Amino acid sequence: MTTDRPPIFLYTDGAASGNPGPGGYGVVLRCGEACKELSGGYRRTTNNRMELLAVIRGLEAIRWRGAEVHVYSDSTYVVKTVTEGWKRKKNQDLWAQFDALALRFRLQFHWIKGHAGHPENERCDRLAVAAYSLPGLPPDEQYEQNEATQ
Repeated sequence: MTTDRPPIFLYTDGAASGNPGPGGYGVVLRCGEACKELSGGYRRTTNNRMELLAVIRGLEAIRWRGAEVHVYSDSTYVVKTVTEGWKRKKNQDLWAQFDALALRFRLQFHWIKGHAGHPENERCDRLAVAAYSLPGLPPDEQYEQNEATQ
């Protein structure tokens, strides 16, 4: 599929204070001169869930079907699960959401070293930490439900 639209650059990060603990995600989307930031937090979750949720929320914000999307993440868990087929033992609910979204785009995943001065990755980290630092966070219902049954 070819398109005359420019590529979209999706930068993501997830964070948790404790693992599990309060967690958040941060997203920076860039396309040409346009930039959009997204973030959210939950009262009890894990870092890996937030890393994956950041990618999901970023993809949900993209309206162009067939868009070329370059995803940049410092999460080995996310990048290697997608690019190397690591087994998806946990977070089945989020992987199902990702799989449905991934069909809409031409995705390329790129691992970047976290906390290494990459401007967009650093911004995503600040967004994620700020999101989980807010009072009155909602539950990560699927995580808390699964945790209660274990």
